Amino acid sequence: MKKLIVFVLMGCLGNLAWAGEQKKDVTERLQMATEVLSQMTAEPDKGIPEEVLGSAKCIAVVPHLIKGGFIFGGKHGRGVATCRTAEGWSAPAFISIGGGSAGPQIGLEGVDLIMLIMNDRGMQQLLSSKFQISGEGSAAAGPVGRHASAGTDWKMDTEMLTYSRAKGVFAGLTLEGAVVEQDSDSTTSVYGHDASFKSVLQGGVSTPDIAREFIRTVREAAHKAKAEEVREGEHK
Repeated sequence: MKKLIVFVLMGCLGNLAWAGEQKKDVTERLQMATEVLSQMTAEPDKGIPEEVLGSAKCIAVVPHLIKGGFIFGGKHGRGVATCRTAEGWSAPAFISIGGGSAGPQIGLEGVDLIMLIMNDRGMQQLLSSKFQISGEGSAAAGPVGRHASAGTDWKMDTEMLTYSRAKGVFAGLTLEGAVVEQDSDSTTSVYGHDASFKSVLQGGVSTPDIAREFIRTVREAAHKAKAEEVREGEHK
């Protein structure tokens, strides 16, 4: 009986330790995502155009995505996503991204990644809790600069625009074949249960304290971009 009690107590302590480590990891990820978003939207002349950011329906940030490999290329990382709702921006949904390109590569590289969901079709994919980025029309490298070129079709077709930064420099990144899905462990550690993408991203849960700074940064970046777009339109 004593052995059983000790075993149960050890199991409980182990679960508490795991939960504590998971919460710490999520908190650090939110902090890194906040920094990445702040930095990558603070460079208007060579960063994300105001029109694009101001029109995004959802924003996902994956800090320090690892890409590359010894024989075959690939990517893996974890991040956070939020979508516009009638009340503002939703609480964060926690995502993982894996898989991707095949081809000979050597070495690993940490890349900061921002994914902007631009239309309802892309948003519905994100709400499904798991989808594969399948190529043309699904994802494309976003236009860079203070303004998006009038010749681009980002408003028309592309579900997702991607922006990546390696060693402080904006760079292209192919995501075709990568799978984006819910990070269930992180979701459970923050919300107490494995809440679906749909319930989180449609405003069904409240933003936890550890995520308030991230959501505030998203809100301010999107609001600033929209305000700049309006001002530019008034001067034309």
